[in-house]
Amino acid sequence: MAVFSSYNERVRYPEGGGLSAEARAKREQVRFQAADLFAQGAAPAQVAVRLRVTRKSACEWYRAWAAGGKSALASKGSSGSKCRLSDRQIGVLEDELAKGPAAHGWDEDQRWTLARIAQVIKELFGQDYSLRGVSYLLHRIGWSPQVPIHRAVERDEEAIATWVKQTWPRLKERPPGGGRGSASPMSPASR
Repeated sequence: MAVFSSYNERVRYPEGGGLSAEARAKREQVRFQAADLFAQGAAPAQVAVRLRVTRKSACEWYRAWAAGGKSALASKGSSGSKCRLSDRQIGVLEDELAKGPAAHGWDEDQRWTLARIAQVIKELFGQDYSLRGVSYLLHRIGWSPQVPIHRAVERDEEAIATWVKQTWPRLKERPPGGGRGSASPMSPASR
């Protein structure tokens, strides 16, 4: 079961993920260069080499160009669905997540799970999110899954510290009179 926590540094993805507007414009310019080369009679394989793109991309661009001209290679904008939560709602969600699960009634453990976060989103904003949708949303706002540390309830930190200070150094010492060990399958006494 994953636990979600915020990155130390905020990671933001442009327009909810994918390429930024500048990167999309740059890619569009490459496709327009390909269209100009196709118009001059260049084959997709030549375009791929000249523009340093994959042959598959050049072939797809050629088919689109042949069917609809240069305008068929124009950028269609960012892909994916638009976030259903506003920036203000995302800010509220981050504040609520920072309060921890206990603030929302989960006292038994302090772990945010996708199902719990989906329930909080439903209660706060009336939006149904699938678990995958919650995962995408968390990634978009800079939260990442964390593997919780499992520790025994009976764990005694004081006893462990004492053992590490007193017992472990004695165990690390070599036994008195003990030299190098033998790699032989037979004990030294049986030779």
